[in-house]
Amino acid sequence: MSAATGAQRQARAFSPASVGNVAVGFDILGHPLAGVGDTVTARRIDEPQVRIAAIRGAPFPLPLEAERNTAGAALLAMREALALPFGFEIEIDKGIALGSGMGGSAASCVAALVAANALLDAPLPRQALYPFALAGEAVASGGRHGDNLGPMLLGGLVLATADRLVRIPVPESWHSLLVHPEAVLETRRAREALAGSYELKEFVAQSANLALVLAGCHAGDAHLVRAGLRDVLVEPRRAPLIAGFDAAKAAALEAGAMGASISGAGPSVFAWFESRERAEAAAPAVQAAFAAAGFESQAWVSAVDSAGAVLL
Repeated sequence: MSAATGAQRQARAFSPASVGNVAVGFDILGHPLAGVGDTVTARRIDEPQVRIAAIRGAPFPLPLEAERNTAGAALLAMREALALPFGFEIEIDKGIALGSGMGGSAASCVAALVAANALLDAPLPRQALYPFALAGEAVASGGRHGDNLGPMLLGGLVLATADRLVRIPVPESWHSLLVHPEAVLETRRAREALAGSYELKEFVAQSANLALVLAGCHAGDAHLVRAGLRDVLVEPRRAPLIAGFDAAKAAALEAGAMGASISGAGPSVFAWFESRERAEAAAPAVQAAFAAAGFESQAWVSAVDSAGAVLL
């Protein structure tokens, strides 16, 4: 049944996890992580409101009040902006660990929007959902940043500014390894670690590294990416919050990674490789580094240019 007819009353959508910041693009650069994510079921209801009927899979209760939930807040923003005469009821199934640096709050938000969008009489293009997603993400992190939202909405490596999403071409062979230690690092705490003064030369170095990575992606030049995929601004201030990080990063680099850093706010660590085989081969050493620090871990390997959210 077509959503455009206005007759469809229910839809389900899946949003993958993501790697935020990608070392050099704090709050503006990210890519999806295939294999894990959140699922949201949305129902169109006659009442002009947003209701959260259930949240499953979370280790502790998450807010059911729409305005305090990332998915709920995003749908409230959509309803208001489009002046919808109807509302939505949603159920959220969490598949991403909370406080993992894998974009869990953004995934619920994006999955809800993609599902609800299918229930509109005239569904919007993915880019048009971005402002609503920003409103939702702000509930969790306290800021409007799209480094996780962009890749979930469009797929692939995405540059997310305040008002637009730009997909960056990446060779199909390039893969990302993400290792998540069984630890929690709240986004707000990780952002608090960034308070303080910075030197101008740090910003210049980070800008140069970001430029090298973007140029390398466009050209398919791993040497440029290898030269630039180094976070000199944020990582040094957050790394002390993550037990085993230095050893995990070193293990990835020794295994041939183009670069490695903190995924999102942490504590997960990601690394880029020129092939799936190299990424898979590196996983045991990175996991061993976290084991030595006392943490079990999970590992995922996915193409940097993998898919974003999908309707189920």
